[in-house]
Amino acid sequence: MNEKQMKSLISMANRLHKQKYPVLVIVIIVVLSLLMSNDFRRMLFPIAPDECEVLKVYDGDTMTLQCAGKTEKTKVRMYCIDTPEMKQKPWGTQARDHLRSIAGNTVKLVEVDKDRYGRVVGEVYSGDVNLNLAQVKAGKAAVYDAYCKKSEYKAAETEPKEAGLGIWSKPGLHQTPWEWRKQQR
Repeated sequence: MNEKQMKSLISMANRLHKQKYPVLVIVIIVVLSLLMSNDFRRMLFPIAPDECEVLKVYDGDTMTLQCAGKTEKTKVRMYCIDTPEMKQKPWGTQARDHLRSIAGNTVKLVEVDKDRYGRVVGEVYSGDVNLNLAQVKAGKAAVYDAYCKKSEYKAAETEPKEAGLGIWSKPGLHQTPWEWRKQQR
């Protein structure tokens, strides 16, 4: 709530008080106006210390988050996975849309590293669900072997590959987005 809104609210409260309205009405107006303020709402219902608000999902392995206690937005590259680029249609769009559908509004970020572009590389969780692994299990992401040190990712990739899910339904460079990017240079 800005200063102008606050002055307007005080002025209205004074007018109501002069007209012999009960104090309760004034209190209700003040409380309602505070509840409508985003700053006050965040103060009452803050994001948990280890949680982040999902601001944008760019593609199947990159998102922007607003994490509790940080003033700057955090751009995250999801650890261990690589999804088709948005230009690799329809695979890129499908990977992004799947991530959007499973992420929800708030997530937990476990930072692993920073990449050469300054992005946080991390594992992202919605509740107890590791979204990185969920992308792999749904056949929306390939395991990025060059940067992945966790064996559970490779194990999780086996089933969708064998079942022909998502990117594994048809052979091509959408299964190895890092190779596709090399060819685009």
